[in-house]
Amino acid sequence: MDLVPALQEPLKKVLGPATAKVMAEHLGLHTVGDLLHHYPRRYEERGQLTHLADLPMDEHVTVVAMVADARLHTFASAKAPRGKGQRLEVTITDGSGRLQLVFFGNGVHKPHKELLPGTRAMFAGKVSVFNRRLQLAHPAYELLRGDDPSESVETWAGALIPLYPATAKLESWKIGKAVQTVLPSAQEALDPLPPALREGRGLVSLPEALLKIHRPHTKADIAAARDRLKWDEAFVLQVALARRRHADALLPAVARKPTPDGLLTAFDDRLPFTLTDGQQKVSKEIFDDLATEHPMHRLLQGEVGSGKTLVALRAMLAVVDAAGQAAMLAPTEVLAQQHHRSITEMMGELAEGGMLGGAEHATKVVLLTGSMGTAARRQAMLDLVTGDAGIVIGTHALIEDKVQFHDLGLVVVDEQHRFGVEQRDALRGKGKQPPHLLVMTATPIPRTVAMTVFGDLETSVLDQLPAGRSPIATHVVPAADKPHFLARAWERVREEVGNGHQAYVVCPRIGDEEEDPRKAKKSAEDEAEKRPPLAVLDVADHLAKGPLSGLKVEVLHGRMHPDDKDAVMRRFAAGETDVLVATTVIEVGVNVPNATAMVIMDADRFGVSQLHQLRGRVGRGSAPGLCLLVTEMPEASPARQRLTAVASTLDGFELSRIDLEQRREGDVLGQAQSGARSSLRVLAVIEDEEIIAEARDEATALVADDPELTNLPGLRTALDALLDEEREQYLEKG
Repeated sequence: MDLVPALQEPLKKVLGPATAKVMAEHLGLHTVGDLLHHYPRRYEERGQLTHLADLPMDEHVTVVAMVADARLHTFASAKAPRGKGQRLEVTITDGSGRLQLVFFGNGVHKPHKELLPGTRAMFAGKVSVFNRRLQLAHPAYELLRGDDPSESVETWAGALIPLYPATAKLESWKIGKAVQTVLPSAQEALDPLPPALREGRGLVSLPEALLKIHRPHTKADIAAARDRLKWDEAFVLQVALARRRHADALLPAVARKPTPDGLLTAFDDRLPFTLTDGQQKVSKEIFDDLATEHPMHRLLQGEVGSGKTLVALRAMLAVVDAAGQAAMLAPTEVLAQQHHRSITEMMGELAEGGMLGGAEHATKVVLLTGSMGTAARRQAMLDLVTGDAGIVIGTHALIEDKVQFHDLGLVVVDEQHRFGVEQRDALRGKGKQPPHLLVMTATPIPRTVAMTVFGDLETSVLDQLPAGRSPIATHVVPAADKPHFLARAWERVREEVGNGHQAYVVCPRIGDEEEDPRKAKKSAEDEAEKRPPLAVLDVADHLAKGPLSGLKVEVLHGRMHPDDKDAVMRRFAAGETDVLVATTVIEVGVNVPNATAMVIMDADRFGVSQLHQLRGRVGRGSAPGLCLLVTEMPEASPARQRLTAVASTLDGFELSRIDLEQRREGDVLGQAQSGARSSLRVLAVIEDEEIIAEARDEATALVADDPELTNLPGLRTALDALLDEEREQYLEKG
């Protein structure tokens, strides 16, 4: 007897078309199973209330409170000139604060009868301000009374009232009632966890977990349910990744071993420095992978400036030595051009294969981007098909069907989080056999996120800076509390320039945009300061006329014409400009070793990892770097604490942990890869590190024993659901 259908039953059959339509459109819930996995966000304890004092503005809230006072006012209005207009004002309280509810017109009769002083109810609506007081206009409400026989006493007997993620169209308690309707089906939920794993860890069964998360009697019920559901999420995701690794490991690949005294040796001989221990260790891991007959799948994480590009280039040269071709995929044209420039410079005559004056072992290094002229593009594609070009660097234009390779042996992807799994697969399909894959990222990723998002890749970490890179000192400049600190900051910039160096000043905004009045409403933290973020054009003007007068100040931002941007960057790189005032366009890939100082204005408006990336632009030469984070935020604010954290460490991994603890990991996973975020409901990537690590071990062992999961129908069903969700995500993106 097949038990699946109960959970696959469409909601419109069970709940009626109107409710089902809202659930599908606003919450993405289509089946009984979807609704059972829509967990409460938190629980109200009866008698312990949401603090009315902490209500957020403009958000939909659900509060449990008691009616303190209710008054009916009659007034004259255009619609009711004889004074027949009615307005009901109800004041509710929860002990921490009071809130006014307003009902108008025909909507007053029912609440006038029901909302009598002393009545307790749940109220839901959007918080607004009227006459400087918070109010809910026409809130939906549900009375809480245990004595009314029509009210199922059952619902309120439990001491904990679940509050669900809700929408304006569907209040939390309506979702709760719908859950009540489908809860009996939870008994038929197929368990994705292998019995041995569940019993070994003392986890409750899936039907019991669903029952306890939606209808808990005690806090222990909630904890038991969450522990169990976290395991489901971690384990199903890790099994999906383990199966992908398992399938990848069965693919054939051409082993690529560098020939002795070939291109790689010639390249190493011309390097003016020795590799760091870290670079040597990671290179060995990569070369060992390349020498096997299964495709390498490796993630190379390295701080800005740790020498990832050099490691990747040596891997590409090894493959060219072994008669293959290597492709490097960059997320933007600017980065592709930059990689092309720096790689041809590093290789020198070794990049002039087939040209007069090219070295004996040389190869051709070509660039392929969407905006190239037709002739150049045709030539590049010809070089790839004939095999004349050993190395190609390009944007996703490389993935297009028209691009053919002679023998693609290695794909290097830069800044992975901008490429989905499917794009990697498309490029992989261009080899006679699947090529080896090396993914690089400069965003330090905590181990658990790496296991969740890049779980199909092995990880290598470059965590030491190459010799010759200087330390960067970072300080917070509290401009509001201590204005003389800001004056001192500009003096420091002058001193750096006086010593023959250059400086960046970074601002959050360009400055000639029209202020959109609709966007003028900002978060509470922004409200406190009332001014728009500082802009490049204003700051540059102020500095050139004031604190930095006499220095050569130029601006750079994303809305400039590409040729103008290039010209500004060239002048800055050549040392003709003293101070470059820019937006975050300089965040990635800009390399000017003579720039030693950076002042970041309104630093509180940037994220932790963005500040870390920006800071990596200074201290690239032999002189020490200086980074000043200017902010007007008060000392106690979370924004200031964030800046203090950035100033206290240069360790990107430490910062990415702080960053994740401050944001929801959804943001981090969201940037990362299709599918991963959408499937995580109760699992928190940072807090649940142990569960993820254990789930990965269990999943790897299980898949090694039984890749087809023959004895685990529940796990297969859960996997199909997860992969469908991933595929949908990808199609929406695609």
